[in-house]
Amino acid sequence: MAPTVGYAEIAAHYRQQIQDGLLKPGDTMPSMREVSERFGVAVTTVNRAFRLLKGEGLTLPKAGVGTVVAGPISNNIANRVALHASTGKALGGGETSRIVEVGTVGADELVAPRLDVAPGTPVHVRRRVVSRGGVPVHVSASFYPAYVIAVTPELAEPISTGGSRELAAERLGVPQDQVLEEVTSRLATEAEKTSLGLTAGDVVVTQVVRTVYLADGRVVEVAVKVAGGATILRWTTQLR
Repeated sequence: MAPTVGYAEIAAHYRQQIQDGLLKPGDTMPSMREVSERFGVAVTTVNRAFRLLKGEGLTLPKAGVGTVVAGPISNNIANRVALHASTGKALGGGETSRIVEVGTVGADELVAPRLDVAPGTPVHVRRRVVSRGGVPVHVSASFYPAYVIAVTPELAEPISTGGSRELAAERLGVPQDQVLEEVTSRLATEAEKTSLGLTAGDVVVTQVVRTVYLADGRVVEVAVKVAGGATILRWTTQLR
């Protein structure tokens, strides 16, 4: 008997198609009934997969049509890099970023090995809430090593630069090369629930840890993003 396909595998299938350009912004996704029949699963399983893709900002509901692939937005880092290169902005249409904290913290056990420093080493952090159409969609914290802050002092100020990594890469004179994305699920903290407007007692969220490398192998940023939904995935994307 063939193994049962779960919602995470279905979401991963369509996520890859979107990342590879087989499904382009504006394209209509297959209906949940079509996906249900293709993978031999219940419509409720497909619904969970579609909700996951929506929560990641990859798809959007469209009245009278169904689900369509979203345009370039900051949830897709390769699209964000391309968007910044062509427009000078890293946020998509309708997106806004509000900085809620900047400062220096000791690298914790999640961040330290990704920045290749010892736990407790001082690193710079910028925490923000990103909204789309005025609705909070994710909260994130970006951690930078000292050499990034040295060339990009703007990151030490509580203002949005419109593309922190992009600005740092430009100042360092080395392009972004690839990003390692590690996705897990966990319970939201009270602070995260407040920022995202979540009211349930226990809320499962998706945590995405992105380690962004420059072409010379240095890490330009480790970003920890939290959004609604839950899955466990890991992949690497070439940025140029």
